[in-house]
Order: sequence, then C-alpha cells, then structure tokens
Amino acid sequence: MTPCLIAAAPHAPPLPADAARADRGRDRWLDEAGRTDDAALAAFIREAAEPDHPVRPLLDALFGNSPFLTQCVVREPAWLRVLCDAGADGALTQALDEARAAVAATEDGAAVMKALRVAKRRVALTTAIADILGLWPLEQVTGALSTLADTTLDLACGHLLLRLHAKGDLVLPHPDDPTRDCGLIVLGMGKLGAGELNYSSDIDLIVLFDEDRLDYRGRLTPREAMVRLTRDMVRLMEERTGDGYVFRCDLRLRPDPGSTSVAMSTLAAELYYESFGQNWERAAMIKARPVAGDLPAGHRVLDELRPFVWRRSLDFNAIQDIHSIKRQIHARRGHAVVAVEGHNLKLGRGGIREIEFFAQTQQLIWGGRDPTLRSRETLAALDALTDRGVVTPAVRDDLHAAYRHLRTVEHRLQMIDDEQTQTLPTDTDKLRGLAVFMGHEGLKPFALALKATLTTVQDHYADLFEDQPNLSGGEGNLVFTGGEDDPETLRTLSDRGFSNPSAMARTIRGWHTGRYRALSSTGTRERLTELMPTLITALGRTANPDAALLRFDSFLSHLPTGAQLFALFLANPHLLALVAEIMGDAPRLAEHLARNPRLLDAVLEPGFLREAPSRESLLAALDLALRDARVFEDVLDICRRWTNDHRFQVGVQTLKGDLGPGVAGGALADIADVALGVLLERVWGAFAGAHGAMPGGAVVVVALGKLGGQEMTPTSDLDLIMVYDVPEGVEQSDGRKPLPPTVYYTRLVQRFINAITASTAFGRLYEVDMRLRPSGNKGPLATSLDSFRRYQSEAAWTWEHQALTRARVVAGPPEVADRVAGVIRDTIARPRDPARLARDVAEMRTRMNTEHGDANPWNIKHRRGGLVDVEFLAQFLQLRHAHDHPEIVVPNTAEGLRRVGAAGLLPDEDAAFLSTAHHRWLALQSMIRHTLEGVPKDETLPEGLKARLVSIWDGAADFEDLKARMDETADRVVALYDRLLTAPAEAA
Repeated sequence: MTPCLIAAAPHAPPLPADAARADRGRDRWLDEAGRTDDAALAAFIREAAEPDHPVRPLLDALFGNSPFLTQCVVREPAWLRVLCDAGADGALTQALDEARAAVAATEDGAAVMKALRVAKRRVALTTAIADILGLWPLEQVTGALSTLADTTLDLACGHLLLRLHAKGDLVLPHPDDPTRDCGLIVLGMGKLGAGELNYSSDIDLIVLFDEDRLDYRGRLTPREAMVRLTRDMVRLMEERTGDGYVFRCDLRLRPDPGSTSVAMSTLAAELYYESFGQNWERAAMIKARPVAGDLPAGHRVLDELRPFVWRRSLDFNAIQDIHSIKRQIHARRGHAVVAVEGHNLKLGRGGIREIEFFAQTQQLIWGGRDPTLRSRETLAALDALTDRGVVTPAVRDDLHAAYRHLRTVEHRLQMIDDEQTQTLPTDTDKLRGLAVFMGHEGLKPFALALKATLTTVQDHYADLFEDQPNLSGGEGNLVFTGGEDDPETLRTLSDRGFSNPSAMARTIRGWHTGRYRALSSTGTRERLTELMPTLITALGRTANPDAALLRFDSFLSHLPTGAQLFALFLANPHLLALVAEIMGDAPRLAEHLARNPRLLDAVLEPGFLREAPSRESLLAALDLALRDARVFEDVLDICRRWTNDHRFQVGVQTLKGDLGPGVAGGALADIADVALGVLLERVWGAFAGAHGAMPGGAVVVVALGKLGGQEMTPTSDLDLIMVYDVPEGVEQSDGRKPLPPTVYYTRLVQRFINAITASTAFGRLYEVDMRLRPSGNKGPLATSLDSFRRYQSEAAWTWEHQALTRARVVAGPPEVADRVAGVIRDTIARPRDPARLARDVAEMRTRMNTEHGDANPWNIKHRRGGLVDVEFLAQFLQLRHAHDHPEIVVPNTAEGLRRVGAAGLLPDEDAAFLSTAHHRWLALQSMIRHTLEGVPKDETLPEGLKARLVSIWDGAADFEDLKARMDETADRVVALYDRLLTAPAEAA
C-alpha cells in the first residue's frame, strides 16, 4: 500500500545528485533497523529501502542531496514513518503538540531545550519533504517554519516566566497559561514577522515589556529582570547541544541597538520611534508581528506605532532614504550582468530583497491613506498594490513567479547543510548538485531559468527607481541603514582605505539612529545620506581614514544641530575636503574643531586660507568682538574664543602649507601680542575703577622665549616679566582706595596673570611662566624699572642674559616700553669675558640636557643638535659680540643668525647652515605642534603628517630619508656647537 504522504505528492522527488552518497546514506538507514526494539519500525526501515518501495525515491533524494536531511531522517526513522502515515499536515500538528506537552510536563531547563530541539528537527524534516515533494506551496512552507518559531519562542518564554513566578520574583496572572497577560512582548521582525521564514533562517526579534502590566517583585529592576530573561531565552533557542539548536536569534533591529539593552520598556520604544525613528525602521515595522509572550499587548504596541509607520501624507522625501538602501547597488538596466555562480539570492541584483523593497517602498508611500496596502506578506502586498492600481497585473505576476522561484532555490540551498546562506556556490560540481536537487537534469537549464528570473526582477526594480540618483559616490555600495553590515559596503570601505570597515560601518549606523543631537531630525539624516559618498571619499583620501572617521564622529557629537552644517558641506565640497584633511592628519586641530564647530563659518571667509591677518586687522577684530562684553567675565571668554579661533586659522594654514614656520610663528606671536595688550588694558581699567591711576606711572609686559622671539607654536607658554615705572615722589595711586606703587603694581599684575591663566568655559588663554623675572619665583611679580636695571647689571646670571637676547616688550605704554627696551639692549651689549661666557653657556646647556635631554629624534627642541643647541649658539654669539656689533641684537633667532653672519662674526658657510638648520627644526616643530599633542614617535605619527614633514625638508625623498637627514643635521650642529662653545669652555 502506498503511504499517505507519497500518494498525495503531485510529483516525484528529485534524483540524487550524488549516487554514492545516496548509497552510503541508505546503509546508515538500514543500520537503524538493527538498533531499534520496535519490530514494526524495523520492518518499515527495511521495506522503505527496497528498490520498488514507494518511499525509496524519497530516501534517495534525501541521502543523495542533503547531508543535513540525511542526519535528520537517520536519527529519527520513526518520524518518517509518522510522516508517511499522517501526511505532512498531520505530522506538523503532532510535532508541535508533543513539544507543548513535553515543556508543560517539566521544570527542568535541559529537558525544555531538548523538547524544543526535537520539535525543530521534526518540523525541519517535515517541511523539507513537503517542499521537495510539492505537497505544500511556498506560503505553507514558510508558514510552517514561522509557526515553529512562534511556538518554540512562546514555550521558551513561558518556561522562563514560570521559573520567575516559582521564585516569587514575578506574579503571573495565569500561571497555567504563563504568557497570557504577562506584560512580556516578543515582536517578530523581517521574515518571521511576515510569516515568511526561510529554511535555515535566523529570527529577528524585538523584546519589550509593559511595566504597568509586569508584576515584578524581585531584587532587580523590571528592566534588569527582563534583560536577563531575554538573554536566557536566546540561550534556550540558539545554544547548540547534542540535539542541535532551535533558531539563531538576532536582536539588532531594536531601537538604537548600539546603546540600548536587549529588552526595553514599551514606553521607551514608543518615545524612540516618535523622536528618532528612521525611515528604514518604518519599512522594517511593516512586517512586525507579536509572535510570543503577551500577544494582545504586542498588538497594542503596534497600534501605538501605526502613525510612525503609516503617514497620511505622501511622504516621498522619506522614501528617498529607503531607496538608498538598495539603489546604491546600481540596479540599472544594462549596468551589470546577472551571474549564477556566487550570486547572492537575497541581496544580489534581481534578488529577493529587491522584490521586498519593490513592495515596501510603495506601501510606505500609499499605505498611510489606504489600510488595504499594509500587508506584512510580500506576495499579498503585491496583490494589494495591483488592486490599488499602483502595480500592473503583468508586473505582479512576474514578481510573484520570481519570488516563488528564488525562495525555492534559497530553501534547497539551505537544506543541503542547514546553513544560513543565500549565496550560490562557485564550485561547478556543487552548483550542479543544487540544480539536480531543484529537479533539473543538469546545470544549464537551472542556470538559464535562474538568470531569467533575476533579470526580470532587476528590470522591474530598475524601472521603479530609474530616476533616483546614485548615492554610492562611485563604484560599490555605501549602505548604512538597517541593523547589520552590508558585505558590499564593507568591501567598498576597504577599497577606499578603511582598515576596520566593520567598526566604521557600525559608527556610521550610529549616526543614522539619531543618537547625536545634531542628527535627531529625519531631514538632517536624509541630508547625511546624500552627503555620505562625498564624506567617505574625502575621509578615505586621508592617511588614516579610520582615525579620521572617528574624529569626525566626535565632531558630530558636539554639534548642536546638523542641518545647516550638512547644507554647508553640500554647497561647499571643498570645505568637507578640508575638514576631512584636518580629521585625518591633525588630531589637535580636529579636537579644537570638534569643540568649536562654529569655526567652519570662519573657514568660508575669503581670506581664511590665503594669508595671516595683520596685527592691525587683528586688533580691530578683537576690539569689535569685545563690544559684546557686558561684564568682565565676558571679556575673558571673548578673548579666549577670539585667540583660539585665530590660532586655529594659523594651524590650518600651516597644515595646508600656506604658511612657512617663520611666518606661522610670527602670526601666533601677533595674536598673543594683541590679546595681551587688549587684556592688560581691560584689566587695568577694571583695577583703576577701585584704586585709581598711578600718576605718571605705567607697567609693560616683557615677553621672552618663543613669544619674545616671535617663533611661537600652538603649545608655547608665555615667558613674561612685568616691569613698571613710577616718577620719583609719587607715593600712592589716586583712586578711592589708594595703594602705594609696589602694592598697586603687584596686585595689578596678579589680576592680569589670573585673567590670562584662569580656566573658563573656553579654557585658558595661555599658560604663563614668570620664573625668568628677577630673582625667579622668589622675586616680586612686578619689578620696578630701577630694580630691573640694577638686577641685570649686578645680580643676573649669564643664563638670564641669554634669555634677554629674546626679550621683547609686547604690551604697555610706548614711553615706558622704550625705557625697558633700552635697559635690555644695554644689558646684552655690555662687554664680557669670552672664556667665562663660553663656560657659563656650556654649563647651562649641560644642565638642561641632563634635565630634558631626549633620544627621541622627534623631540625637536631638546634632542642634541636640535633647536636648543642652535638657539644657544645664537645667544652666545650675540652676547659675545653685541658690544662691538650692536646691530646683531634682535630677539628673533633666525634674524639674529642672519645678522651675525652679515657682520662676519661667523664663517658664511656656518652661518648659512645654522640658519637653514634653525628654519628646518622650527618647521618640523611647528607642524607637529599644530597637529599633535605631545612629542610623537615614529609609530604614532599619522601617515599624512609624515608626508607633510617630508615635504618640509627640501630634498628629502621619503620618511626614512628625512630621518637620516635630520640625524646628519643634528650631528653637524653638535660639531659646530663643540667648536664654538664646548672647546672654549673647556679651555677656560
């Protein structure tokens, strides 16, 4: 008698692709007859293997095409007997009923896991046989798999809820039906939600809980308890045991998965979708369906979200964002050739995803006004769109047939080894085996039929989107919507230079979740989608694209709003390229820009990159900015913001190569001079409000070091001396609270220094070092001119006179400034004992090298033969010869060396070499300090910065050649230093 199952089959099973494997499988099958104690089952096993038995062709099809199904049927021959007797429908019902009974009869977690896995194996075998014999249409195949997922999920949840109930942590309204009214909601998304689960699919879930319905009384918070339950549920479903697994679970479609827990409250979910929900999430929610837990509560949640998904207005702008997920794959007529080998049936051109998107995008456009278009199922949605007149019957029929064909191939592919894959084999033998499993006689008819289907889908999809612009920015994908990586997008990122494309894609997906305030609106995120190709291309051109993108991420996190900025980028692509360059090659500038994105407005000013502003224009700009100051605290903030902005401008110009080191150092000094002068005036004015003016008196600011020599870098602190002068006979100020001169100027200077160094919302203006004042830290903050003159002539050390060679009065009334400058010139030009001078300078250099010496070649200042050695030589030569050649006294090192050479005090060759060495050292130091924090090492220098450093040093071929030339220069500087300084010092 022919079994019920075989008798009902509309067609014969496929032939075995591998006859030898079929024979081996049959041998294993027959071995089971000897292992069972059930005589009737043993007889069935032997009879079914006979050549003329009706079940034999089915066994050969399973054994010869699918190792996975072979394992299933050999492991449970009794279940094949149930199938043959009860038919597929009866077997499915029995498998699920037995699973429910087994779980209800135990509280043991291991027993529950076994029951769920046995059900999975039996339903998988039942579904596969019903499919390959043609007993069930596609909808019934996918529906059975979805019902299995629904049932096992609900049983897992019920078991875990009962466990909490038994502990007293949770009170269930109906312990005999644990998921009823429990407040735990499991939404099925994607194919599970649509009831279209594929054969080896994972399941996309969103787990929610209603705190108002959840009667939780344990020690954890309700959220913590539900997170733990969710993790246990996932373990019950996907942990592999000796009985296999049930389903792999994917929870990444929940709101903002990068920053939310695996279970969240319904209120939090609703607030997210109302405030930050993305268009792709609207598309995903079309398929959402309560599949386990409190089903009525799940339906209520979806009812609350209906306005988010279905908008009554025809939202074509939002559809543009959804289109970007797929149209970046260039689904254009004639743009690409559809292949069979290695083709992805889901994501590839003409694949399942294109049919789904064809329906979903039009559902979103029209479904807000027409509820009949809101079907979760793909084929039903196509039918509804056709009834509405949106899709023609011919297109609907083509896509129906294509969907059924592609899903069937997908199922056969996954049945072979139970692999979650949609990618066809590239191996010809494996591809031929799949063709035979599909019922074809060979590979050619299979390939022709599949190509025809893929091409049909591609053509209809291209027709739908043919007027949409390409958003990939060139070849490849740039798809960052959804909850998982798009393989082609990762390949595109890798091709464009990103070394960790998966991490970069994850970061960019975070932007699309609206996690940052600047990206909270749908319109801003749509602009970001449009901007993405240009942004990725620009960041990819930097030397370290990964680091550049992460700094851009920090930049976005600080933005108050993104709409204007993205519009700015779209209108000014060169601005985006500059920002990318800063992010990639200048971390220090990038950090400042991230904290102050408003600077981009200044970058668009016509002169921003052309030239450093003059001192006069700087003073006018700061005076204008200070008009907005209402209280003294405003003065501090405005000065800081203005100074930092202009330092940023100099930094960008240096990065771009528009400013040489000498000009950049001078520009930074001009900025400091103006800021100090204006701030001194404002502090003095506020101080005089209480204490009046000192009749005929004044104070000036003397700058030494980098500021005095106009060789500043962005990290330079200010070496200052404050000198005041009061006419003889003046004993106190003329204000309401008069003070004697010493107290008056000490307090004024203290307030001035505080104004510079105080930390406000905009940081410090500068760090100040006053240790070079007379008597150092032991001396008064403000020194009278007479004391200053007397100290320099009677008590100062040689190293203090070295410091004075770079002294410059930068703020204060001109008449006092001239008198102080005269004292400085006279001090430098005094006659000196050459031997003692050499010894003093050499000893100071030795002490400095002991304290700060560094073998790191990138410590440009302190390495032997670096900046300090060149500066010490310049200072020594000025102090040595200024008495006879006063024209060589100038605070700038480069100019001082030039004048020493011009005066014939140094051989032309040596003078030229020292000038060149100083220029190059200063250029390297300037570039490094504009772009990085601290002293780098070879391995921490960004590649783009390495290239810029090479370009600074004329003649350097590459980075290694640059280091060699640096060493050669340092060695020659040391040789000159030893000849000019060390040798005379040792002789002395």
